[in-house]
Amino acid sequence: MGGGRRVRATLIGIHCGTLALLAATLLAALVAVDLVLGDELPGATHGGNDKWLEPARSRLMQARDALPFFPHRANTRGNVVLQPRDFESAEVCGACHTEIYRQWRSSMMSQAWDEPVYRALLKLASEATEGRVDTFCTGCHSPIGLTTGQITAELNRSSVEDSAREHPLPGVDCESCHNISARTGLDNGAYVMTPRAHGRSTKFGPRKDAVSPYHDTVYSALHTRSDFCATCHNVTHPFSSVAVERTYDEWLESPYSLNGETCQDCHMPGFAGRAAIMGPEREHVASHWFSGANATLLSYLGQDEAAQRARDMLARAARIEFQDLPDRVRPGEYVEVAVKVSNVGAGHKLPTGFPEGREIWIDLRVTDASGRQVYRLGAVKDGETEEGTRNFKVHLGDRDGNVLDIEVWKATQILSDNRILPKGYIVREFSFRVPADAVGPLTLHADLNYWPFSQKLADFLLGPNELQVEVTRMAQVSGRVALSVELARLP
Repeated sequence: MGGGRRVRATLIGIHCGTLALLAATLLAALVAVDLVLGDELPGATHGGNDKWLEPARSRLMQARDALPFFPHRANTRGNVVLQPRDFESAEVCGACHTEIYRQWRSSMMSQAWDEPVYRALLKLASEATEGRVDTFCTGCHSPIGLTTGQITAELNRSSVEDSAREHPLPGVDCESCHNISARTGLDNGAYVMTPRAHGRSTKFGPRKDAVSPYHDTVYSALHTRSDFCATCHNVTHPFSSVAVERTYDEWLESPYSLNGETCQDCHMPGFAGRAAIMGPEREHVASHWFSGANATLLSYLGQDEAAQRARDMLARAARIEFQDLPDRVRPGEYVEVAVKVSNVGAGHKLPTGFPEGREIWIDLRVTDASGRQVYRLGAVKDGETEEGTRNFKVHLGDRDGNVLDIEVWKATQILSDNRILPKGYIVREFSFRVPADAVGPLTLHADLNYWPFSQKLADFLLGPNELQVEVTRMAQVSGRVALSVELARLP
């Protein structure tokens, strides 16, 4: 589609009957609404290489009237606030989509609004910014809550229990995804919510032959592609423009993207069955477990099977191995040990998302034949990994260069990022002295561990002993090194 034809079609597609509301603003500013409709190819709307700006921004950011939920980037047709009655509850969807509903109900998606760590951080952020971010995080943790105008500072600062009782909201539910008709960018919830495209209940999805007696069905190629996920899995600081999370970009620049493997291929693998009880048998129905890596919160929420799926996914993601262990060392000698960690199964960096919390690290332990521990680095002490731990993590910083463990709203820069690229590896080195009285051989054991956030962070947000953070072992390796009879010559 040519540039002029694309802009005209885009504007008509978004505003359908309300073009006059935005025409003056958009045309005067020559705003190209970078809108990817469900049946367009993902590259069709990128005239330039805007992605490599820091960060990539849609020109809609310059037209405040085009962002009714600013600083969140969600849109609706006509940029109107929707009504709660425009949406069905997930339980209604579950009456026909029984198996899909069952899978989704045990996922972190279904808990996105009521998850306690998120809500504790949201309360802090709302209070610290005097409400400036009240509509930001919430638009991807409760899209319906945002687009229906139900999100308030009071609600954001309430407890999970109080809000569930007084003003319940869905998390990322069926309607949140299947009412998205297009996107306007690649971060910060840049989706277009269209629950009633033709005055009737409408669902957008990945099948051209879908028919429902209850609602209209519209084929959406967007739902088959990874850029659908980008809208909430790329996060840019709304005021400092720091690229806080870039899971989609990490995938886009990976071999997985080049080979046509999508986010959905890993996180929504298919199963044989029916998408709806009255629908046809299909060889491939996208699963809705949305398996990720947060075994801690899934266990806390009583979703034990989902927690195990998270552990299984972590186990497939990485490999750890020693490199060139010496055959023999002498007591009293300093030993150098190299450990290689490879990202063999994740289509994004390891770890990805939520920089305040996600951490992978090596826990290396060395014991002699008597069982005495002669060296360890990578233990958890006082609720966090000990100083010097060889870890893989991104660190955000404030304007003074201080590391931000909690106050992400103060972020103005990325201080460091040593995470492992997809299909990549990193070698980390350890050095220790073998005791002069060590009994050979030495046994070296390295665990590759992960947690979604530290115990220290959980205790700070929720109180001591409220939530036990699971340290999940992703991979492990062991090796042996013989000891010489001759002592090392000391300087």
